[in-house]
Amino acid sequence: MKRNVEIKAKVADLAAVGRIVERLADSGPMELEQEDTFFVCPRGRLKLRRFGGCTEAELIYYERPESSGPRESQYLVHPTADAEGLREVLAAAFDIRGVVRKRRAVYLIGQTRVHLDRVEGLGEFVELEVVLRPEQSSSEGAAIARELMEKLDISSNQLIDGAYIDLLLNR
Repeated sequence: MKRNVEIKAKVADLAAVGRIVERLADSGPMELEQEDTFFVCPRGRLKLRRFGGCTEAELIYYERPESSGPRESQYLVHPTADAEGLREVLAAAFDIRGVVRKRRAVYLIGQTRVHLDRVEGLGEFVELEVVLRPEQSSSEGAAIARELMEKLDISSNQLIDGAYIDLLLNR
């Protein structure tokens, strides 16, 4: 499985964080509209990510600890050209846990994907995903995430420990 180290933080002023990200970014933004349908599965998380206005999607399975600090995530991604057909099959086999809709601006800073998210029903968030090379340790990825958090003025008390779906369901 691929690995990354990630954090998710609730922010009060996404535009202010965005201005800092733009100065640091190697590329971006890529603007995306995403709809993630989460399915009940025995371990980890399984979601079908649809992109606004197209029939293509990605089936994403991931496992990560539910902690608020930088944490390693292991994941698999499989693209599909038939989002609706795959959703129908998955919904027949697994219960749907819920749906998350968001607008996301994606930037790249070094080996880190920076997501500036506006999540329907929840507000504004920053997500950092330090994509690990095979030889990199998760502690090295955590150090990169912490350094970027400092540059973006994100404090540890802003970090959240779950997924957007958890926040939506626990409202």
